Amino acid sequence: MKIRPARLQQGDIVGLVNLSSPLQQEALGDKLAFLEQLGLRYKLGNTIQSGAGYLAGTDEERIADFHAMVQDPEVKAIFLVKGGYGIARIVDKISYPLLEDNPKIIWGFSDVTALHTQVNEFANLVTFHGPMLSSPQGELDELSQKMFQQLFQPIEIEYTESIAPLTTIVGGAVRGGLTGGNLNRIIGTLGTKFEIDVRNKILVLEDIGESIEQLDHMMNHLRLARKLEQAAGFVIGDFNMPDDTYRYEDVIQMITDYLKPLQKPTVAGFKIGHCTPNIAIPLGVDAILDADEKTLRILPGVQ
Repeated sequence: MKIRPARLQQGDIVGLVNLSSPLQQEALGDKLAFLEQLGLRYKLGNTIQSGAGYLAGTDEERIADFHAMVQDPEVKAIFLVKGGYGIARIVDKISYPLLEDNPKIIWGFSDVTALHTQVNEFANLVTFHGPMLSSPQGELDELSQKMFQQLFQPIEIEYTESIAPLTTIVGGAVRGGLTGGNLNRIIGTLGTKFEIDVRNKILVLEDIGESIEQLDHMMNHLRLARKLEQAAGFVIGDFNMPDDTYRYEDVIQMITDYLKPLQKPTVAGFKIGHCTPNIAIPLGVDAILDADEKTLRILPGVQ
């Protein structure tokens, strides 16, 4: 059982950092007001306003900002406010024992997948795959906003077709730890010390802006690395395509070609990823995927 961070309380302080691509602070817009509506206060990390070319500061600056928030006793949660690229450059420099000794909520998605997989593994800590405060989708919709409530009390999430239609690729039911996120960032771990561990776990996959050929390449890479055969089941999230050449249905058919022969419970169509709504989920906790009933039940991520 991984460590579940303490739940948030009204009046708590959350730390806002950027470990990926540069951010214009104005992009946070009314998201800061949203935090206040949740009853939270916030501290802005130095990386919110810094930049070094295509990164939100040097590697050393971004690591220092993250570690400062981890060590700050006033900060109860760390929200990564932007994706893009950059976290993979520092995963080998982060102090995971420091985070294990100071467990707190970590929230974000996309490029943050590179952090989620490592914190789950090396700090033994549950993290949260949820929408950024500088989301490219603009203002957070009502359902995405509602997902922040899981940080204030231990809520078991039950995802059904009441949110959006789901497609069963392989039937059956399975229970396992939830892991994964952005396909591109998962592929980046293969062959390294930080290679994602999917053994007997339910693997979540999503991505944005990749051609179907590139997505096929990445799925085949997972296959050759034996990650597909090691996983217990699959939750297929959103795949935002770069143009009108291919449809989401084409992507799902390609993914089906890889996953159906494995005969492990697999469901596609989850609004998880670069989409609206973006359903936030804890990673590192147990979940039950019932592909016949098209339901995903996830244990609480906080205590």
